[in-house]
Amino acid sequence: MNKTIGILAHVDAGKTTFSEQLLYHTKSIKQLGRVDHQNAFLDHHNIERQRGITVFAEQAIFQYMDSTYYLIDTPGHVDFSPEMERSIAVLDAAIIVISAVEGIEAHTETVWQLLGKHNIPTFFFINKIDRTGADVDTVMQQLRREFSANAILLTATEQGLELNSEHIEAIAERDELLLDYYVEHGYEPKRWKDTLMGLIADREVFPCFTGSALQNIGVEPFLHAFHQLTVSHYDINGPLSGRVYKIRYDQSGTRLTFIKLLSGKLAVRDELNYGDRQQLEQREKVTQLRRYNGASYEMISSAYAGELIAVAGLSEAQVGDGIGELKEAFHYSMTPALTSSVVFADDVHAKEMLPYFRMLEAEDPSLNVVWSEKHSQIQLHVMGKIQLEVLEQIVQERYGLQVTFAPPSILYKESIAAPIIGYGHFEPLRHYAEVHLKLEPAPRGAGVSFASQCHVDELAAASQRLIGQHVLEREHHGLLTGSPLTDVHITLLRGREHNKHTHGGDFREATLRALRQGLEKADNILLEPYYEFKIVVQTEQIGRVMSDIQRACGELDPLITEGDKGILTGKVPVATFLDYGAELASFTQGKGRMKLSFGGYAPCHNSSEVIEMINYDKDADAEYTSASIFCAKGAGYSVPWDEAEGLMHIKD
Repeated sequence: MNKTIGILAHVDAGKTTFSEQLLYHTKSIKQLGRVDHQNAFLDHHNIERQRGITVFAEQAIFQYMDSTYYLIDTPGHVDFSPEMERSIAVLDAAIIVISAVEGIEAHTETVWQLLGKHNIPTFFFINKIDRTGADVDTVMQQLRREFSANAILLTATEQGLELNSEHIEAIAERDELLLDYYVEHGYEPKRWKDTLMGLIADREVFPCFTGSALQNIGVEPFLHAFHQLTVSHYDINGPLSGRVYKIRYDQSGTRLTFIKLLSGKLAVRDELNYGDRQQLEQREKVTQLRRYNGASYEMISSAYAGELIAVAGLSEAQVGDGIGELKEAFHYSMTPALTSSVVFADDVHAKEMLPYFRMLEAEDPSLNVVWSEKHSQIQLHVMGKIQLEVLEQIVQERYGLQVTFAPPSILYKESIAAPIIGYGHFEPLRHYAEVHLKLEPAPRGAGVSFASQCHVDELAAASQRLIGQHVLEREHHGLLTGSPLTDVHITLLRGREHNKHTHGGDFREATLRALRQGLEKADNILLEPYYEFKIVVQTEQIGRVMSDIQRACGELDPLITEGDKGILTGKVPVATFLDYGAELASFTQGKGRMKLSFGGYAPCHNSSEVIEMINYDKDADAEYTSASIFCAKGAGYSVPWDEAEGLMHIKD
């Protein structure tokens, strides 16, 4: 039986130490490593050992009783949350490690919410019970109050799970048939264990255990209980399906696609289909299969459902792609709100370095690498300053490039407030294409989407697909600040081509001009990223925090008070709250707790100031023009956007 499990936690809760103990007890490693000794089995990258934090989600394999476990140790720092979420998507069960001293911390809440989003059965290991200040009862109260009332503290021994009368009654109360059986027949161990397994799998119960990973207290009993309470069902005889969850390049430059197989079998030299993304499905031959265990791997000839494998030979696969029968791409919620540009030495041609950053983007799609022709810069999206420091080291180690990054700035976006139709015509001599696009506001977070209402009698289906490809193949600039366009649904209304003179590039020109012409007429909106915040402080500090949030142009939900603490939630612009964590820690002497999560985009609170600061010149954007090209007397001529509509060949 194959099981994929993830170990997740806030920084310094003991996650990697806990993982080491699991591997040691199952004889997967011969000696225990430690983060502070820079010899942890899964933190094998130089960057991780130097910094003492997990940066990359790496896997280990161990055997326990009748099961093969694929253990993924995930990053605990908020800057590497996208890497963590990509791993969560392929888990069969998760273990959240919480310090018995610090209790629930900011990143613990992010982990909890992501596990809920992806519907992953979740266990808690309350760690560091040997430390001064450890308080398991307080942590359990936190879990039940802030996460779920169905968090149950269980007892594990070397023989496995032990249920006392309180556990027996608590489980029976959550299952009506079991409660009836209990009243009539009393307690029957197997029935209770089977019911508990089902409740855990359905996320109706969250088992909690205690121990100390560093002192090897409670780890092996936990593993035995965890094994008894988890199950996985994979069909190795079914049609092939799986999910891409990671891309890596090895030292030789081989592109590796990491896949969780969900059903069926995959063998070397099989042809594998993957991808969707409103484009043609890709099909390529598998040239290698690897099974990774830490930094090492073995070459294998075949793999089966439930396994995590690395595949060579897939040149275009992207993180989140379905493979085989699974067609739908997976969409992740951890989104950067900052942008930065790469700074090279004066003798380096920045554009020539772009392929290296494309490789990094394949590994971490949230980087969203963009080449800015206007500034001759490589720009990328980031979660925070620590990520930039790590990227500097990665680029140096892998590619031998000395780079720095500009201070991160806010990643603004643009949208429109009302529907508008854009017209584009491209007709220099011996070229021809005309495109009419309807631009409509879409819900926040929807991005840019495309559809066609054009009849195939007017424009061939292949040409319509080409227009859709040009709409979706890249980010488009808004007119206010040149920031990425988002939350717009674009519909092809009409189109025309010429039997002799139309070429593929003509539709690209006409499409981009139609899009830009529509934006020229639209009611454009500048959007900025917002945090959803949760701040927990002592009651005497509530007034200070509320004042700070109002000063930061935030919105507050109704205040919640619990004992001597106040819980404040709401939304606030990232731009005004980026450094508030340090301020909160200062005036609360480190006792205040703040959790920030990306809350999407909303209209900018100071749009006029931002537009003036960025000073974008829409008419000087080399990648776009809103003018159309028409032909007369054997020569093409340019027509400004506000005059072009009346000259279109297709009349509505």
